[in-house]
Amino acid sequence: MSASPPTKLLLAGAAALVVVAGAGGYGLARLTTKPAMSDAPADGRKVLYWYDPMVPAQRFDKPGKSPFMDMQLVPKYAGEADTSGSSAGVRIDPAIAQSLGVRTVEARQGVLAGGLTATGVVDFNQRDVAVVQARSGGFVQKVYGRAPGDVIEAGAPLADLLVPEWGGAQAEYLAVRRTGDAALIAAARQRLRLLGMSEGVIAAIDRDGRARTTITISTPLGGVITKLDVRAGMTVTAGQGLAEINGLSRVWITAAVPEAQAGQLRQDQPVGVALAAYPGETLRGAVQAILPQAQGDSRTLQARIELANPGGKLRPGMFATVSFDSDARPALLLPSEAVIRTGPRAIVMLAGENGRYQAVEVKIGREAGGQSEILAGLNAGQKVVASGQFLIDSEASLAGLNVRPLPATGPAMSTMPPAAAKPGLAEATGRVEQVNQDSVTLSHGPVPAIGWPAMTMAFRADPMLVRGLKPGDQVSFAFDQPPAGPTVRRTAKTGGGA
Repeated sequence: MSASPPTKLLLAGAAALVVVAGAGGYGLARLTTKPAMSDAPADGRKVLYWYDPMVPAQRFDKPGKSPFMDMQLVPKYAGEADTSGSSAGVRIDPAIAQSLGVRTVEARQGVLAGGLTATGVVDFNQRDVAVVQARSGGFVQKVYGRAPGDVIEAGAPLADLLVPEWGGAQAEYLAVRRTGDAALIAAARQRLRLLGMSEGVIAAIDRDGRARTTITISTPLGGVITKLDVRAGMTVTAGQGLAEINGLSRVWITAAVPEAQAGQLRQDQPVGVALAAYPGETLRGAVQAILPQAQGDSRTLQARIELANPGGKLRPGMFATVSFDSDARPALLLPSEAVIRTGPRAIVMLAGENGRYQAVEVKIGREAGGQSEILAGLNAGQKVVASGQFLIDSEASLAGLNVRPLPATGPAMSTMPPAAAKPGLAEATGRVEQVNQDSVTLSHGPVPAIGWPAMTMAFRADPMLVRGLKPGDQVSFAFDQPPAGPTVRRTAKTGGGA
């Protein structure tokens, strides 16, 4: 049965739409589909592996997106870094270094000013304390309105004390005095002293011939009342403590110095003390004592400074900033930001010629004002990376380069690149058999310099020297023979394992 003309027209139109849609879909697919990523670069260079610059130790055998960061993996090309010797350093194109913000500074001779500053607290002078006691038993008849914390002058009255025992002894003394017997008079006066009467009370009895059974207790020095235990109507016994007075003419500043900086303290060291209550004013003093016990909770040592306190303006409990003077001495200085801390070691990235950089171990001394004293590892005038050094250090790790260790003696180090080998080092080539934390086992050829035949043996090695090595790597190395055993001092890859 044949289709009607209208039906044929509909079928023909549908077929045309299918053809047009197919052609459009094919074209859209051609426009939106990206070409497949090639493993080989356009310039024909060989790709060794791909890596994430933020995690350079992890290597990948094909390109793609980093599993660590939201970024594409970066190829590592053959010949990008010269690994023929670790002393040659790693090379980074100057344009790339500039885009990374790499900034270099020069090690220079200068004077490192003293930078030891600690917080302190104003405290009472514990050598200026008076304790007021009752010399005889009696009753408190009157108090003079004192309270703990009051600041009083020397001789200020605290309380009136009635001492019944004094009445009979004083009457006896007056009777003996009328006899004119010098020996008896002296014995009677001594008895008054033993009962607790002061020379002033005895002199008053001699002056007017009248017995006194009430005594006024007064303070022996001026200061602040830190303790007051006398009240009207109370009974006291001989030797009972009534008050404690702490003088304010001189005060202590107790400074808390971190244990790591305690080596900079010394007896009689001049200091400057500044208090927030008196801005712009610096009081001068000296370290009177360094207390023998460290504070376990804060790991600090206590340095005691004694200061005069005219007018009593230094009040116990005030906070102070204590600046310790130190002898300024010449030193090789480097900005502290240029130093990379790696556990027990300190490393800087030494900048050489033609965009080469070398990781160098340095020995750090004192630090102050953002400057670090270099005791060994650098010479004045050498340039060191101050910013961007962590990216360069990652690149050096990728290239399998090692940190140049400190020299055996003396602070001087050769400029980049260094000489071939240090005196006393034997050189050889070999294959890495095993790598441990502080040793490496090598199968090496003959070492004519010391008469060794070819053999496989374990060498002691710094962990940084064997970082990046793995069994099968071909290396050149230099070693010496200290009493502890053969020790590798320098390594460089010459080829990878199978």
